[in-house]
Amino acid sequence: MPELNSYEIVADYLLRATQYRPVIGIICGSGLSGLSKSLKNPVTIQYHDIPGFPEATVPGHSGELVFGTMDGIEVVCMRGRFHYYEGNDMSKVVLPVRAMRLIGVKLLVVTNAAGALNKSYKVGDIVVIQDHFGTPLIAGNHPLRGINDDLLGPRFPSVSDAYDTRLQSIIVKCARDIGISDYIRENGTYCYVSGPAYESRAESKFLRSIGGDCVGMSTIPEVITAKHCGMKILGLSFMTNKVIIEQSDGPPASHQEVLEAVEKSGIHVENLVKAFITKNNLQSILAEVPKLEYKSKSKCPVKNHTVFGFAVTSYMLLALYAFAQNKA
Repeated sequence: MPELNSYEIVADYLLRATQYRPVIGIICGSGLSGLSKSLKNPVTIQYHDIPGFPEATVPGHSGELVFGTMDGIEVVCMRGRFHYYEGNDMSKVVLPVRAMRLIGVKLLVVTNAAGALNKSYKVGDIVVIQDHFGTPLIAGNHPLRGINDDLLGPRFPSVSDAYDTRLQSIIVKCARDIGISDYIRENGTYCYVSGPAYESRAESKFLRSIGGDCVGMSTIPEVITAKHCGMKILGLSFMTNKVIIEQSDGPPASHQEVLEAVEKSGIHVENLVKAFITKNNLQSILAEVPKLEYKSKSKCPVKNHTVFGFAVTSYMLLALYAFAQNKA
């Protein structure tokens, strides 16, 4: 048998560890892990229990997968992502997205905390991403570099149509329905930088000059990988600070500032995603994405979660039955 890819090992483990077969995946940005609280009947799997899975090392990233349902739709929520600046190569950064596709995910909701380049944006705004600019990717640090997996997607995928316009329209309508339209910024262009240092003023000026509306250190490798895998994609960027372009713009950015902004207003993102994930909104779009015909290949041991609970319950019932038969 040929050696398995790391994402296949992860997918095989998850297929054994839970009965859930999610069709929607959510990646939570810094401090936005509360999104998982919207899931019903949750099953949680710690990253350190998953073979080949990296650890989340950044404050605000919890380090666990939470499976459950929203409006009857099976969902997996990634509470803590992996960044290039943590020392992960790009294949590690996007490993969860590929594993998600193998276990059945068709639609990816990717969120992040970012800085506002656009002067009209305010802290607390939610930007609906319609395009991106990825400096590290152009420089050669690309998530699709290497041998292509034809099961997942083509060698040369397009990304000009990565962000589904119908999903953007639905999320804007959802914002209107729950009364947070004032916080929504449509048609945003997200700029991806590698980090971990925040941008210099000259870098920020450049990104704004090419049409960038916000800037952050994640998301785009995951988006490109999801597009390669044939997923539908919605990107939401939560504005946690205004980027310093001129010396007089204010104090320099800090991660503490990011977490404080999310704590104050991140609930809007959570409520928006909850309103978005309904059968009425998404059933027809999900039906357009074909199911990936992937069968588990490995025999990796599983640290039991729901499977273990079911096995223990079954064993106890059998033991009680045998005891009753002996008494009879």
